[in-house]
Amino acid sequence: MIHIHEKTLQDLEFQTVLQQISELCVTPLGHEKTLQISPYKTREALEVALNLTNEYVSSFYNDNRIPNHGFDSITKEIKLLNIENTFLEVHGLKKIVAMSISVNAIVTFLNKFEEYYPNLNQFASHIEVTKILIEKVDGIVDRFGDIKDNASNLLFDLRQSINKIKGKINSSFSSALNMYHNLEYLDDIRESVVDNKRVLAVKAMYRRKVKGAIMGGSKTGSIVYIEPETTLQYSRELNNLEYEEGEEVIRILKDVTDFMRPFLPLLKDYQSFLIDIDVISAKAKYAKSMNGILPEFSEDRSMSLRDAYHPLLYLNNLEKKEKTFPQTIELKQDSRIIVISGPNAGGKSITLKTVGLLQVMLQSGMLIPVHERSKVCLFDRILSDIGDNQSIENHLSTYSYRLKQMNYFLKKCNKNTLFLIDEFGTGSDPELGGALAETFLEEFYHREAYGIITTHYSNLKILANELPFMLNANMLFDERSLEPLFKLVIGQAGSSFTFEVAQKNGIPYSLINRAKKKIERSKVRFDATIAKLQKERSRLEKTGQSLKQNEKKKLEEADKLEEINAKIQKKLESYQELYDSNQRLIYLGQKVNDIAEKYFDNKQKKALMGELFKVVQIENSKRKKVSAKAKKAIKAKETQVKQEAEKKVEVIRKKKKIAKQKAIEAPKPKATLRLGDRVRMFDGRAIGTIDKIEKNKAVVNYGIFTTNVSLEQLELVEAVKK
Repeated sequence: MIHIHEKTLQDLEFQTVLQQISELCVTPLGHEKTLQISPYKTREALEVALNLTNEYVSSFYNDNRIPNHGFDSITKEIKLLNIENTFLEVHGLKKIVAMSISVNAIVTFLNKFEEYYPNLNQFASHIEVTKILIEKVDGIVDRFGDIKDNASNLLFDLRQSINKIKGKINSSFSSALNMYHNLEYLDDIRESVVDNKRVLAVKAMYRRKVKGAIMGGSKTGSIVYIEPETTLQYSRELNNLEYEEGEEVIRILKDVTDFMRPFLPLLKDYQSFLIDIDVISAKAKYAKSMNGILPEFSEDRSMSLRDAYHPLLYLNNLEKKEKTFPQTIELKQDSRIIVISGPNAGGKSITLKTVGLLQVMLQSGMLIPVHERSKVCLFDRILSDIGDNQSIENHLSTYSYRLKQMNYFLKKCNKNTLFLIDEFGTGSDPELGGALAETFLEEFYHREAYGIITTHYSNLKILANELPFMLNANMLFDERSLEPLFKLVIGQAGSSFTFEVAQKNGIPYSLINRAKKKIERSKVRFDATIAKLQKERSRLEKTGQSLKQNEKKKLEEADKLEEINAKIQKKLESYQELYDSNQRLIYLGQKVNDIAEKYFDNKQKKALMGELFKVVQIENSKRKKVSAKAKKAIKAKETQVKQEAEKKVEVIRKKKKIAKQKAIEAPKPKATLRLGDRVRMFDGRAIGTIDKIEKNKAVVNYGIFTTNVSLEQLELVEAVKK
């Protein structure tokens, strides 16, 4: 049985993850259920949940998208169905119909595409697909949400009577309106509506002359609203009919509600199923947002997380468009406990929280952002002690609280436990606290528990070095700037860079020296050696990355050159073929020319034909027989090569021509314009004389008119004679 303590979920900010997932739900009930997610108690239930989420994620990447699962809650309707003699309103019936349609669509779809979604289909297999409820409601309710006239014979007759009475009311009202209007008893507005009844707008002075029931008056008192006596009788009849209609509608609704009562368990299943689908969909959307996957479960008790991202940090940085650094970490039988050391703000706590949160998420049925070759396993317990836990309510100091936690760890820790402790051993005298922390760690080690701790204590680093199934690790730092590189390196302890960080933050060197003298020389030397090794590791890491990048660039360039070389070789072969073909044609031309000259001299036709026939035979003996299709292909290739060659020659000729023109048309130096110069605008024909020059503008006189023109726009036609 798996049990993960509530305190661990708080430490790892699991509730924030749930909050983010719940925001992706499309229904309020789905939102509520998401916030109540907790780690699964059994492996079987967990595997089902993970497979359901994984299959839903796959629907985002194929053409078979799962139908919409949105719904309006029918919790109120379910409660009413449990109470005898109650009835559902039309709105409630429509919600049930909409839910039935959605569920039927999803279940039918999953059954149809069982090959794609076997687990989701299995999950939905207990839901009955039925159209009885839909047909029953559609039989009495129209698309506007009103009860249909033909829902019962009595309702049909009542509505027919109501329509007739309304016709009579309108007819009698119209005749009364016309009569009193002609008598000029009515105000300009003539009529109005009070309590859904048409009334006459009678002038106050004539109210006694109009027979009927007074229904009200205007604010000023100048108008009295009267329902004519002729319509009163019909109105009473209408009220009676409408009352009977209301009673019949209630009877019909009760009848439908009674029909639905036996389907109450099915309706509960419908709502529960859609809530579950909403939660699965939200988990799938969350996984997609951070490239979450379902990693393989290891056969033995080991976990290997490659390129693991902290979900909250990744999504936060994605919003800010900042980079998130992934971590690679492995826990197995021969490396059960990892002790991470190094200076603060290097990413130790984030690494620890990343492993813890991903494990909790996985065991709660969520996909996690890791490399596809990662492997995971399950833990019965995950224990954590992260952050400052000073308790004001219980008057406990940080150290007292941590000792209470350690006591709890000692009770619960076994080989199926993962423990996560941040800043292990702090809060007390360094030597005494360190010794106690070392004892706890040894105990956890002997119980074969898996764990990750962060610490600054040298004795814990030494212990990790001495015990065979415990490893040291550190977060890489830049050796010059002491800036964190946020990369975990397994196999070596990290220096706290205490004095280096102090120096970087401006602490005087004399004070740092005094501090060094106050502690044991061996301790300083040990820390200095670790720092040196860490710097060396960092330098080697950088060099390795640089070499890898250079190698990658070289390979890319080699591939490009290979490609270019192949293209050039192909073109050379094509040009060689073209050249050979042209040379052969030139040779044939020369032969024919020689024969023509002979014929010109001796005028012997027989010799001419013989010579020509001989040349043709020699040429044909060199040819190979090819099909018409092959001939066409050869010809097309020759044409293409010729066209390419001609294009290139044309480009070269154009370039030479442009260069020649540029050389000829060298820009002439712009003439300096003076008063009296005859000028014209570059894009104009009219010539004028400069009368005045001010700054960069000239006043040009065209005889009929003068205008202000920029000197830049003018060209000299004739300079003024001096």
